[in-house]
Amino acid sequence: MATFELYRRSTIGMCLTETLDEMVQSGTLSPELAIQSMTEALESQVKTKVTIKGHLHTYRFCDNVWTFILQDAMFKSEDRQENVSQVKIVACDSKLLTQ
Repeated sequence: MATFELYRRSTIGMCLTETLDEMVQSGTLSPELAIQSMTEALESQVKTKVTIKGHLHTYRFCDNVWTFILQDAMFKSEDRQENVSQVKIVACDSKLLTQ
């Protein structure tokens, strides 16, 4: 469940949570099924791989969490490419989340 909490605070996680909350309020989903749906979707449906290139402005490693700030970053997938002026990436070891 800890993995779920990491994604919940991201932009896409907030949008998915908002949509699931609306479905719970309308009676389309039970709260239990909404949580199960989000967890299963993140674990099984997210398959896209992205290459990130950019200028590393800052990096930190604290409490087993890496934080990277990239400038002039390019995100490239199989069919798309996006350029952003600045991006913050936070990463941690998923093995530590299950302990």
